[in-house]
Amino acid sequence: MGIFSKPVFTSNKKRELPAGLWTKCPGCEEIVHNLEIERNDSICPKCEHHFTLTAHARIALLLDEGSFEEHDANLTSVDTLKFTGMASYTDRLKKYQKATKMNDAVVTGLGAIDGKKVSIAVMDFRFLAATMGSVVGEKITRAIERATAQKIPIIIVSASGGARMYEGMFSLMQMAKTCGALAYHAAAKLPYISVLTNPTTAGVMASYASVGDIIMAEPNCMIGFAGPRVIRETTHQELPKGFQTAEFCLDHGLVDMIVHRKKMKEMLTGLIDYLGVKQ
Repeated sequence: MGIFSKPVFTSNKKRELPAGLWTKCPGCEEIVHNLEIERNDSICPKCEHHFTLTAHARIALLLDEGSFEEHDANLTSVDTLKFTGMASYTDRLKKYQKATKMNDAVVTGLGAIDGKKVSIAVMDFRFLAATMGSVVGEKITRAIERATAQKIPIIIVSASGGARMYEGMFSLMQMAKTCGALAYHAAAKLPYISVLTNPTTAGVMASYASVGDIIMAEPNCMIGFAGPRVIRETTHQELPKGFQTAEFCLDHGLVDMIVHRKKMKEMLTGLIDYLGVKQ
C-alpha cells in the first residue's frame, strides 16, 4: 500500500463547441458545420433538410442577379393598441429591427425570373415569427396591386406563425385585405403563385397563402392552421401520421406540388411560361 493516496483530478474547464460554428440538423440529428449548410442554400448536405432562409437570401436564390428593386421598405409598425405585457410591442419591434436589420417581417418589390418580370413578397421568420400585422398586410397588398397594374405575375413566399396578436383586429383585417387584392388580380386573368415554407400557419395560411393559382411547398415544411396539440385537445382524436406536413397536404389536395429549394427557380420559370403571361 502506497504512502500517498492517488490525487483526484478535477477541472472546471468545459469542453464545448465554439458557438455559431455548428448546427444539429433536426432532420438527421447530425452535427453539421454552418459553412456547409450556407454553401448548400441552407440545406443539410446529409439528409436534405431545408433550413429557414432569410428573405433576402430567398430573393437572391429565386430572382435574376441584380434584378430586384425593393419597394415600401420604409413602412414600420406602430403600437396603435398600446399593447403592454411582459414587454411592450414597441420594445419588441425595436429588438427585432436591430437583430434583423429589417423594419418588419416581409420584403417586397419587383424583379425578374429568367428575364420575366414579377412582383414578389417574401416573409422572414426571424422577425417576430413573421407574424402578420398591418405593415405586413399593407406591403403584400401593395405588391399584389403593383403586379395587377403592370400585368405581371405575383409570387408570395410564406413562412409565418400567423396573425400578430399585438395588433388585435388590425392584424386580422389583413386577411381580407390581401385576399381582396388577389381577387382583383385574378379578375385580370393574371397568375398568383404561392410558395409555402416552414412553417406556414394560422391567419396567413387561412388567407393569401392558400388561394394561389398554383400552390407549391418545400419538402417536409409544416402547413396548417392551429398546432397539432391544439387540434388534438379540441377534437379528442389522434392525428394521422405526418399530419400538417407538405407531403400530407399534397396527398390530400391542399398543395399542388412539392419542390426542392434548388429547383424552385427552374419550376417558377416553367410555370410562368406555361401560364402564358405576355410581357
